[in-house]
Amino acid sequence: MAVRYFTDDCTYRLPQKRLTARWLHEVAAGEGYALGDVTYIFCSAQRLLEMNRQYLGHDYFTDVITFDYSDRKGARIVSGDIFIDVETVADNARQYGATTLQEMRRVVVHGILHLCGQGDKTPRTNAQMHRKEDKYLKFWEDPRQ
Repeated sequence: MAVRYFTDDCTYRLPQKRLTARWLHEVAAGEGYALGDVTYIFCSAQRLLEMNRQYLGHDYFTDVITFDYSDRKGARIVSGDIFIDVETVADNARQYGATTLQEMRRVVVHGILHLCGQGDKTPRTNAQMHRKEDKYLKFWEDPRQ
């Protein structure tokens, strides 16, 4: 099973791809799943807006859209395509006082957490999502955790 990275209508390159893939395997395991085939597609704001309109019926910019192909009940393997708008991630980083890479890592793990079944549509599930993001992001501060 593999983590793959592509771009669509942008030139973004995620640093430390191999380390990120190992981290994502650990995140899935921490949530009780095995990581299957996961593809990250980094794209422009316009591209993700078009997808948001076409597939979700939403007419607004977003930082991430996750297409889930997981088998969480049978084999407990999470798989999917995760599209990330690099422009909105950079805007959000400025807004939240984070670096672009810190915010990108947050969005990368956010997509995996969605594949693991974590929602974020209610205040309660959104708070749970943020706690889990923070928990797994500590890896980048101290990878021994």
